[in-house]
Amino acid sequence: MPPPISLPDGSFPPARTANSPAEEPASGTGGLPPRPRPTAEPTSSADTTAQSTTTAHSTDTSDASTDTTARNADDDSSVAERATRDLAAQFEDEKPGRVLSGPAGWLLTAATLAIGGLALWQVFRPLSQGSKYYLIIFLAGVLPLVFLAYPADLRLPARLRFRRGDGDRTVALPASSGPTVPDWVLVVLAVAACLYPVLPVAIGSGGGGYNAFLDRQGLLAPMDLVLGTVLLLLLLEACRRTTGWILPAVCLLFLGYGYYGGLLPQSWPVAHGGLDFSQLVDAFYNSDSGFYGTPLDVAASYIVLFTIYGAVLELSGAGRFFVELSAAAFRRSRTAAGRTAVASGFLLGTVSGSGAATTVSIGAVTWPLLRRAGYPPERAGGMLAAAGVGAILSPPTLGAAAFIIAEYLGVSYLQVLGWATVPTVLYYLGILLSVEIDARRSGVRPVVIDVGSPWRLLTRFGYHFASLIAIIVFLAVGVSATRAVVFATVLAAALSFLDRAHRLTPARLVTALVTGVRGVLAVTAVCAAAGIITATTTKTGLGPQAAALLIGGAKAATSDPTLVLVLTALLAAVALSLLGLAVPVTASFVIGWVIVGPALLDLGVTAPAAAMFVFYFAVLSEVSPPTALAAVAAAAVTGGRLVPTMWQTLRYALPAYLTPIAFVITPAGLGLLGIGGVQRIAFAAVVTALSVAVLAVAAGGWLPGVGPAGAPERVLGALAGVTLLWLEPVPVTVGVALAAVAAAGVFVRRGSTGRPTSGSPASPVEEKL
Repeated sequence: MPPPISLPDGSFPPARTANSPAEEPASGTGGLPPRPRPTAEPTSSADTTAQSTTTAHSTDTSDASTDTTARNADDDSSVAERATRDLAAQFEDEKPGRVLSGPAGWLLTAATLAIGGLALWQVFRPLSQGSKYYLIIFLAGVLPLVFLAYPADLRLPARLRFRRGDGDRTVALPASSGPTVPDWVLVVLAVAACLYPVLPVAIGSGGGGYNAFLDRQGLLAPMDLVLGTVLLLLLLEACRRTTGWILPAVCLLFLGYGYYGGLLPQSWPVAHGGLDFSQLVDAFYNSDSGFYGTPLDVAASYIVLFTIYGAVLELSGAGRFFVELSAAAFRRSRTAAGRTAVASGFLLGTVSGSGAATTVSIGAVTWPLLRRAGYPPERAGGMLAAAGVGAILSPPTLGAAAFIIAEYLGVSYLQVLGWATVPTVLYYLGILLSVEIDARRSGVRPVVIDVGSPWRLLTRFGYHFASLIAIIVFLAVGVSATRAVVFATVLAAALSFLDRAHRLTPARLVTALVTGVRGVLAVTAVCAAAGIITATTTKTGLGPQAAALLIGGAKAATSDPTLVLVLTALLAAVALSLLGLAVPVTASFVIGWVIVGPALLDLGVTAPAAAMFVFYFAVLSEVSPPTALAAVAAAAVTGGRLVPTMWQTLRYALPAYLTPIAFVITPAGLGLLGIGGVQRIAFAAVVTALSVAVLAVAAGGWLPGVGPAGAPERVLGALAGVTLLWLEPVPVTVGVALAAVAAAGVFVRRGSTGRPTSGSPASPVEEKL
């Protein structure tokens, strides 16, 4: 059990007493993070903004009053949103950074604005020297900022720790709130090592400019070797600061394999001829598969622009609107609280692309609703975590790995969005079914949410969807993804002036740009360090060797080609899940693609299916015990016990673990990726939806509209759901038959025990959002 986690205000999540039952909601609200609210009044943002718009031009006095109210509301909102972001940062793949002020803060602001400007310039006027030259400049701007924005965060001595609160809660004070002297030294070294390849001055036999540096590929000068080694060490330290120790350790493992692999017995499948250190540095520093490879290209070309877009959309009030719209759409249904949480996760996910951050954002607003409805903290936390992780799966802003898929496969980003559409719908279908089942099985109370009409919200704030739709439209007419997101960002910024409380004034626009660029610092460090893995794999031939080992393990169990494919897929799923527990999603995908991808491709799996298979299992690491970052974040919000919250999350996210298997083991499974004719797509979608529904019933133990399912029916349902994933006529027929038998068993059980006892309470609970 990890130590309790403090919230940004210094308080701790609400804790249950030792003897309280699991079904009893945690008492108190002190552990909840402040809810982001665009106005200081307890009315909805739609009502407040509508009122301010009506009176804005009445008199000069009313104008001044409205502006003052808007500014105060904006200040309250920014404080609450910052607190929520701080809480989310504790559970991200990336660590929380410093809040800089003074000269360091001004330097960070100026540098991030310059990087954002460079990224925008590259979209419309690419540098004439080529993309690699741009990547060198981009990394030279970003890497030094990592050492400014992220502290060394080494463990403090016991004398520098103090106790706060009760029990054994201990909080460590940082030794310094600003950059230290070693940080500034690393900044200088990072600038020197990154800019050296384009330095026009000769230094001995090195230097001499960009073209001279490229000409020395394969035969580095001593200065090339020194500064390449410095950059290698700096990237490892940057990864340690932003993500922890594990990814640098994995990179060092690959580095050690490249250097010492020649000493392995040559009879071993993973042995290779051996590489000396200069060859490795050359592969990292002066090749297209090292530091400046595809992962960094994706971060510098796509991710930075999408993070800026997300920051603009968030500051324009879109996040709050999405939550309120979700609440308004289901405000009078029996499962209003659960549906609101799931719908909010989906809508916020379209702009977030971060699982833990979305979990905290929706939890801060919807956990009070879930608590009033009677959801136990663990079950509510599982629901929030599963809904939040859908952010990385939800178009149009998938996680960073989706852009890498597009680059690796040489396809448009729109195609990747198309591949993700049906699995995303199935994922949220499974969560919604689980919500409905839980509501009926547990007898949760209806919550009437006091928000405005959804049509009124759409009429007043529906413009927030415009930029999202614009991205799809631009991509559909052939505009590049980079230009599409820039145009969408401009549109979102312009439309923000329709809401006085969230209009993007020049100062707020600068804040959005700085927030967006700062959000890509950790991703850039991870993507550049991933070049160590990809370059080592390329130079040593580890990919094909690992693929042969994986396939050989499956063939050791059976010689049937179909079963070999199934076993290989299962082994790959386990390997990817374990890998994702240790490293961030982006790095997990890169490693998985170079190790697991070739095995699936060798067995005849298409490249889109193999790539999406690796992508989904890399993403699911955020809900996989024992780490499950999204579940940990949800437990901090609800105050639930950590391990039960993780298992609840796993139950809600179950379809996401099984659906990727379906589109690699049978050709018909490609229909789930939207590949093939209408008939194949419809068949795959309908059958898999039935599988998801049956699995939800089996996991929840309740058939909606009928009653509880006993152990025999749940076992039959689980078998039926798994069998239906084999998208061939005979297995589908068997799966449907098993599902029918399970449903009949539930009907018989209902007839013998009478009608189910759970139902709606006499009076619903009313809750303000």
